[in-house]
Amino acid sequence: MPVSLGINGFGRIGRLVMRAALDNPDATVVAINDPFLSLEYAVYLLQHDSVHGKYDKEIKIDGDYMVIGDVRIKFFAERNPADIPWGDSGAEIVCESTGVFTDIAKATEHIKGGAKRVIISAPSADAPMYVMGVNHETYSGAEILSNASCTTNCLAPLVKVIHDEFGIIEGLMTTVHASTATQLVVDGPSRGGKDWRGGRSALTNMIPSSTGAAKAVGKVIPELNGKLTGMAIRVPTADVSMVDLTVRTEKPASKEAMNAAFKKASEGSLKGILGYTEQEVVSQDFVHDPRSSIVDAGAGIHLNEHFHKVISWYDNEWGYSNRLVDLALYINSK
Repeated sequence: MPVSLGINGFGRIGRLVMRAALDNPDATVVAINDPFLSLEYAVYLLQHDSVHGKYDKEIKIDGDYMVIGDVRIKFFAERNPADIPWGDSGAEIVCESTGVFTDIAKATEHIKGGAKRVIISAPSADAPMYVMGVNHETYSGAEILSNASCTTNCLAPLVKVIHDEFGIIEGLMTTVHASTATQLVVDGPSRGGKDWRGGRSALTNMIPSSTGAAKAVGKVIPELNGKLTGMAIRVPTADVSMVDLTVRTEKPASKEAMNAAFKKASEGSLKGILGYTEQEVVSQDFVHDPRSSIVDAGAGIHLNEHFHKVISWYDNEWGYSNRLVDLALYINSK
């Protein structure tokens, strides 16, 4: 039986998690909750996507259900997670993708509605974080867990390969990140009013920003805690981002040896999660790529055998959404 998912928050990630789940024969979606959308508007947003294209399946409305083929998806519009009847709709695992209920106390409200487990589609201050291919096998039955961030999902597989093969002394990461829904089209007050640069126009600026993605790697690979940090630069593109990781390694490594390690992992233990390319690629080449991280072998530079810069691409929307579905499938099997 496919795992039955509920989705709370039908924004960018919520809609793409739904597409990814319905593309996966081992998953389905049985319920959606979003108090800020009508069912008709939710259908419209699912059908039309400026980045990933028009949805290729016919969608019908039957009362308060969205119907896609033989899949019937109940639509709710509750503001309080405890009031969403996930259990009645058959949702076993809830994707919490509002960006609001990101700690254990808040996300646990979904359990009151009948959900068995909740995956938060963002970093969490206190819920355990899992990155597929890196630490997912340490899952031990938590009801509330986090799929980390899209950038951590790109960075952590890179770090794992380097650390396993050569050892990491320390490192700095910069993600050159596509614009997201938190940004403004024209200059204005940023959300919360604290990040003044974040309120500047996403259309016309490269915007330095903070990110906890590198530090979060220390939570999924504990021996690297305190050895990595990083920042983001938001750029005026709609999708696809790029991690620039600079590390000092314990063991000597040539460019060829490091690329060989990435290539081996991409074809073996991290197949489908880590990619590897020697082609002359740019960001648009990775739109709708389902992998978490794709190493650009030709873009990396190496000052000496202990000091390296690695470049890796990721579709920060589609790759992340596919990993969330993969994580749901994994924990459902336990």
